[in-house]
Amino acid sequence: MRKESRQQKIRELVREHEIGTQEELSQLLMGEGYRVTQATVSRDIRELGLTKVPAAEGRQKYAILEGHLPQMEDRFIRVLRDGFVSMDMAQNILVIRTVSGMAMAVAAAVDAMRFEEVVGCIAGDDTIMVAVRSAEDTKRLMERIRKEAFLKENP
Repeated sequence: MRKESRQQKIRELVREHEIGTQEELSQLLMGEGYRVTQATVSRDIRELGLTKVPAAEGRQKYAILEGHLPQMEDRFIRVLRDGFVSMDMAQNILVIRTVSGMAMAVAAAVDAMRFEEVVGCIAGDDTIMVAVRSAEDTKRLMERIRKEAFLKENP
């Protein structure tokens, strides 16, 4: 129950504050009476599906990207569009270049869009390595990203 309570509090804090680091989140949790370690906060962030998105003054903040409702899909597409710079393939690996600091947000958006070709993503600061099932699937995924993210008309 403690974990569920803590994770619910994290959701609340992320909605109410612009939290840019794990340390900031840890301090807010401690202020709410939760004793946490960096490892616990890191695990909670991963389990909750938090990702960083652009915030005021060039900063980044944690946000919850969950669900797969049509309006959420549009949000994922916007994140992909806003962060995308280029992409290239190396067999069954798709390398996506992003604006500096946006790789985690774009990777989370790619994961949330649930492309069946994608096995998983690893994000750095401005580069994402997307593990894809096969080289053919990589070509198909690149085309889907081009169509869905860059040609789709948003109402």
